[in-house]
Amino acid sequence: MKNPAMTIGFLGFEGINALDLTGPAEVFINAADIEREENPRRASYEMLVIGLDKQPFRAESGVIFQPHCDIGEAPPLDILIIPGGKGLREPATNAAASKWIRSQAAGTRRVVTVCTGIFGLAPTGLLDGRRVTTHWRWAQRLAQQFPALQVDSDRLFIKDGKFYTGGGITAGIDLALALVEEDCGVRTALYAAREMVVYLKRPGGQEQFSEPLRAQTRSADRLADVVAWIDGHLDRDLSVEALAQRANLSPRHFSRRFKSALGCTPADYVEHARMSGARQQLAIPGRTIEGIATSLGFSGADVFRRAFERRFGIGPSHYRERFGLPASGARLQTTSRSLQ
Repeated sequence: MKNPAMTIGFLGFEGINALDLTGPAEVFINAADIEREENPRRASYEMLVIGLDKQPFRAESGVIFQPHCDIGEAPPLDILIIPGGKGLREPATNAAASKWIRSQAAGTRRVVTVCTGIFGLAPTGLLDGRRVTTHWRWAQRLAQQFPALQVDSDRLFIKDGKFYTGGGITAGIDLALALVEEDCGVRTALYAAREMVVYLKRPGGQEQFSEPLRAQTRSADRLADVVAWIDGHLDRDLSVEALAQRANLSPRHFSRRFKSALGCTPADYVEHARMSGARQQLAIPGRTIEGIATSLGFSGADVFRRAFERRFGIGPSHYRERFGLPASGARLQTTSRSLQ
């Protein structure tokens, strides 16, 4: 006898952002496949696209979706996901969506918004007094339009009670992975991330801007190229002299321009990049401390351990234990799958 699947409903509408729907959907279908392979009687997720009516709707990108049903026929849902998109900010669409969302929310275990999907949930009043996030570019407008919300524009996603709000677009993938982890465990979530070739399963507290992107945005073209090279070559010689040569500048001129553009010295940036890389790799099953140290340019595991502890006040092995990350040498046991 199969375990009943959790039903996920994606609200669809004209002018949706396609990735807000397809990104989380791919996470859930990969997780369901993984769970089913390990136990054929386990069915974790079943997904529906629910239209405001029965007609196909077009995304901002031109992709056309055919809903499985409309809001009048929607079954009870375990998870309701409200994608963003400019169409949801159209008054008629927004009114119809918000009215239905409010009627569904009481009987739904989780209510989730991705990016500007929060503009469909906020008018219901269900988020009043709660911490929320959205795409950084729309956060100020959200706070002005709905002053009862506690808007945090930096977070990838925020959970407050049964309400989950996500930042811009690809943060919907991070949020979906977090939901999979809650339902199926970290093992399935990490494998689903790996199946999608996601570089890192990011926690919700992480900022929407990565440090490399923030640095590239602030720096001049020549320094932006160097910053990108640093983050892709953490195992190389990243001394001031080597980086200055890459930028075709003298070490003194390079250091001065780097600090002026990025607000830190090259050495500080390199250390931060390596430690960020260390935290990312510690979340990858099977990565040993020795392997991580080598990949980040440290002369040995002991040097890496000391640097990590100096930065975070805890050793890398204890960091793994504290945050429930897979231990060194852990493997994900699943069968190989071909693409369908």
